[in-house]
Amino acid sequence: MTAPVGAPAPDFTLQDQYGQDTSPVSGRPVLLVFYPLAFSGVCSGELAELSARHPEFADLGAEVMAVSVDSVFALRTWSDREGFPFPLLSDFWPHGGVARAYGVFDPERGTARRGTFLIDAGGVVRWSIVTGFSEPRDVDEYLRQLRELV
Repeated sequence: MTAPVGAPAPDFTLQDQYGQDTSPVSGRPVLLVFYPLAFSGVCSGELAELSARHPEFADLGAEVMAVSVDSVFALRTWSDREGFPFPLLSDFWPHGGVARAYGVFDPERGTARRGTFLIDAGGVVRWSIVTGFSEPRDVDEYLRQLRELV
């Protein structure tokens, strides 16, 4: 079961692609995007679109955070290659612990499913979506939900 809408979002601290401990910033909305693996086709397309549209999220005062079970080293290489303007967080160890807390870890594949959570400035889950492994999510829908929130 995914983290329920209306409930407090599970708190966490993970290392970003630079090895820095990173947590959602309280007092501002957070778009938390779980994806299976760095360098994979659908994930690359999704994060490229989030990157291209990052100024729209920033204009709305939202923080974008992307989470996978990849190591910090893989995330750094991918981020350096693609120039992502948001943190890529490593849920490597304990393996998938944050994905489990949000109810999007797939133990058979050993990766997160494609789950997205919109968390308000007070730390409450206000919207979420989970799609299939090969089904990209809609950034326009993220922005629509965020606009309704702020």
